[in-house]
Amino acid sequence: MADSGTAAPMTKPPRGVHAPLPHDSAARHVAGSAVYIDDMPEPAGLLHVAFGLSTKAHAKITRMDLSAVRAAPGVVLVISADDVPGENDVSPVIHDDRLFADGEVYCVGQSLFAVAATSLAAARAAAAKAVVEYEDLPAAVDIAAAREMDLKIEASQRMARGDAKGALAAAPRRVQSQFAIGGQDHFYLEGQIALATPREDGDVHVWSSTQHPTEVQHLIARVLGKPDHCVTVEVRRMGGGFGGKETQASLFAAAAALVAVKTGRPAKCRPDRDEDMVMTGKRHDFEAVYDVGFDDEGRLTGLSLELSSRCGATTDLSPAINDRAMFHADNAYYLPAVQIVSHRYRTHTVSNTAFRGFGGPQGMIAIERVMDAVAAATGLDPLEVRRRNLYGGEGRNLTPYHQVVEDNVAPQLIEELAASCDYAARRREIDAFNQASPVLKKGIALTPVKFGISFTTTHLNQAGALIHLYADGSIMLNHGGTEMGQGLNTKVAQIVAQAFQVDVSRVKITSTVTDKVPNTSATAASSGADLNGMAALNAAETIKARLVDFAAAKWGVAPMEVAFTPDGVRVGGQLLGFEAFVRQAYLARISLSATGFYATPKIHYDRATHTGRPFYYFAYGAACSEVLIDTLTGEMKVTRADILHDVGKSLNPALDLGQIEGGFIQGMGWLTTEELVFDAQGRLRTHAPSTYKIPTCGDRPAHLDVRLWKAGRNVEATVHRSKAVGEPPLMLAISVHSAITQAVSSVGDGRVFPHLDAPATPEAILMACEDVRRRAHE
Repeated sequence: MADSGTAAPMTKPPRGVHAPLPHDSAARHVAGSAVYIDDMPEPAGLLHVAFGLSTKAHAKITRMDLSAVRAAPGVVLVISADDVPGENDVSPVIHDDRLFADGEVYCVGQSLFAVAATSLAAARAAAAKAVVEYEDLPAAVDIAAAREMDLKIEASQRMARGDAKGALAAAPRRVQSQFAIGGQDHFYLEGQIALATPREDGDVHVWSSTQHPTEVQHLIARVLGKPDHCVTVEVRRMGGGFGGKETQASLFAAAAALVAVKTGRPAKCRPDRDEDMVMTGKRHDFEAVYDVGFDDEGRLTGLSLELSSRCGATTDLSPAINDRAMFHADNAYYLPAVQIVSHRYRTHTVSNTAFRGFGGPQGMIAIERVMDAVAAATGLDPLEVRRRNLYGGEGRNLTPYHQVVEDNVAPQLIEELAASCDYAARRREIDAFNQASPVLKKGIALTPVKFGISFTTTHLNQAGALIHLYADGSIMLNHGGTEMGQGLNTKVAQIVAQAFQVDVSRVKITSTVTDKVPNTSATAASSGADLNGMAALNAAETIKARLVDFAAAKWGVAPMEVAFTPDGVRVGGQLLGFEAFVRQAYLARISLSATGFYATPKIHYDRATHTGRPFYYFAYGAACSEVLIDTLTGEMKVTRADILHDVGKSLNPALDLGQIEGGFIQGMGWLTTEELVFDAQGRLRTHAPSTYKIPTCGDRPAHLDVRLWKAGRNVEATVHRSKAVGEPPLMLAISVHSAITQAVSSVGDGRVFPHLDAPATPEAILMACEDVRRRAHE
């Protein structure tokens, strides 16, 4: 653009928000040129870090002889609890996660010591030479054992509204049952990894594959016994996170940093897949016991729900995760009288942690199981039972935690999807098919999603950003969110481009790094774009305000006569090219850099009473899934799925569609194929893809129709009226489990409600079919 101050009209509008732009790294992902931590050139003198791990679920360490480890070829340093200069802790809140075991182990896979050697092979070989002797202590490896031993990470919690006990006693009809919900491994494509480089004065820089750079920074500083400013943590991208890199990354980063500081050499810590799965936490497995009262029309009158979860050996984020399970035990349904009790059991297994949905999926599938049970008891279509229990207007819009549902669009979504996917006709066709087919059975289910958006820990709902506008008109963007493949950086760049009315190609996205934007929250709770997008917009508006004041003074016009447009900056009657305008501002000594900040409004929550407004708004969706099962083998195939999802005014429809499809498939894996198996000694037996089965491309339904709800718009003042999309789609897959339930029920002509826990593996489906046959003929 010439400096004449003129600009030719653009041939097409700039690419800002609402445009379906590709992920900023999409081409690099496909070409294999996107750089992850293990792809970085290894610096001279690099040390590789490997761990020695506990083989016991709960025991005293009576002897740990590391002399052979230290004497092994290539070993430079061996460190254990006694070598930690600061606090031997990498926990997010409670200070109960040891970097290295100290006198006692509390799960198989707990780190005992770390070896730093000149090669990874040497480090692993040396670690295997340790001599460790134990004295076994009582161990609880599952919920039943922990319940028997009364082991909990905190007191049981109760959330209630109305008189559930009285409502149940007076209910015309009543069903009592229970349901087990399995855990899930994150199985991110890029495993846990950290690369630490020592700096002057004992400082350290760490590349970490983490969703929470600030927390990793704080915990490394705690381990080193130094202030936070001595540690810099940087993240360019992760190869997946799903919650598994919110707290779990800290152990690997702290070990690498400690080695780097002690040796003065760079250090990399990268466990292999088996070690990663054994050492890191999973989605919490749950047990749900329900007692539901209802009338002949399928309308609930009272509900008592008791949730129990396996939290693992330490606290991690389990209190908040279990709280969110309680928050979502209503899903999209009004519960006139309800009591939800949550037990958080401590077990001697690896500590479970955040996973996409953060407890919400477990609470939500519990109430959907209740809806299916009520439908079976009344003989009604399960979708009709769901419709009759949805939130409504005044008098039917208060959640169990006393938040008013102000933006309920679930009824509209359900009706639109039911019509577009021809639910009613397909259900009739499936009934006819099942009557004629003795072996193969079909099932169909349509289920809604209502998911609360915000961190339920209120202070985490804040974000920062930093924007530099250079004199040539190019823009450098940094914010506190992290990119793990979800497209956050692309969305925030689009927001900044829209603010300046320039093409997104002008905006350069940079690594998330703690010395640029401090005190950030984790990229989690589906709030990445909500928080960081608003913070970046705040920074952009700060710079724009300076530029407007500058233009008004320089050209003698009113501020309202200065406008940023796709063709340039209009000042009064003249149009200035963006580059020329910015250069003029630079020459006039106008600051072209700004920080931005955002804190979510309106939210508040009293955990003591479990009441308040923990969520800024709700995201909604609905899915209709159809399945085919073989009743002789238990094999199952999802043949069709239709999804309608509310993302408000989408910031980027292409990225949002990708998140919805990916979330649905991941949720389908959780509920069908992904089975975590721990043996009686607390050892994870499914710690590799040979035994732990995530969905593959062959598991994708042949017909998968994913649509954004065209009428979507956030009633709250979010960035460009968009809605979060990271977590809610996972729960759309609950429709798959409900459809399997319908298919299994047809084995007994619908007379028997199946006992079918999650995941509904082929073995579980086969056993459920056999059970239904037996009970149908009793």
